[in-house]
Amino acid sequence: MKKILSLVTAAVLLLSFGGCTKKNTTAGDTTNKNEVTSGTETGKSDDKKEIIVGATPVPHKEILEIVKPILEKEGYTLTIKEFTDYVLPNTELNEGSLDANFFQHVPYLEATNAEKGTDLTYTVKVHLEPMGLYSKKIKSLDELKDGATISIPNDSTNGARALRLLEKNGIIKLKDGELVTKLDIIENPKNIKIEELEAPMLPTTLADVDASIINSNFAMENGLNPTTDSIVIEDKESPYANVLAVKKGNEDKPYIQALSKALTSEEVKKFIEEKYEGAIVPSF
Repeated sequence: MKKILSLVTAAVLLLSFGGCTKKNTTAGDTTNKNEVTSGTETGKSDDKKEIIVGATPVPHKEILEIVKPILEKEGYTLTIKEFTDYVLPNTELNEGSLDANFFQHVPYLEATNAEKGTDLTYTVKVHLEPMGLYSKKIKSLDELKDGATISIPNDSTNGARALRLLEKNGIIKLKDGELVTKLDIIENPKNIKIEELEAPMLPTTLADVDASIINSNFAMENGLNPTTDSIVIEDKESPYANVLAVKKGNEDKPYIQALSKALTSEEVKKFIEEKYEGAIVPSF
């Protein structure tokens, strides 16, 4: 009887150890499966098939609509998230809720990195939006009265760009430097008053000032044609080409490379030239 009891006890112990061994093996398999799954997910993130891009409406969203079918042929889906300001697209790109954005030029991007601590860069230059001076009260600069008010964008890069346009046309003279402000005006023979406003507000407040220097995208959104309605306008040599911005480290990812290639395709170039008739100029 003792011999039988010993045999039963040994069998129970053997089964118990066998069960533990089986459980450990299963856990090991699960770990391996998780590692494989994680690796697969990482691979997908490097070549994701849905690309989310932030853009302002005109012309950026319109250009991206042309890009959609080009990317579809390559197996990608382009989702466009529309913005009407210049701050949130970079914030969301830096935080990772966007894969890229398309609304800004290089000086603005660099200023944002410096001021906000963002970690952004760009892949391709796409187009130039010449900044122009508009008015509902005068037809030429000769009509600009002493003490007139001119509104400009209140961000540092576009504000400096607007002031340089005034300087180039003999209205004011500025100190040397890249990011000048109205405090850097050293000659102002007509005592022009400079009013700084949010860029999207400039077209809607045009009637409240004598003139306003407006980015082409906001001008066009409000029915102004840069080539026919502006009194003066930047020339094509301006360094302010609009770019496709991405988070640093993502420049070489396949989906970003595909988007960059599509944005600088012949289809896009033809669309810009035919649609905007010189108000927007390809930069590639």
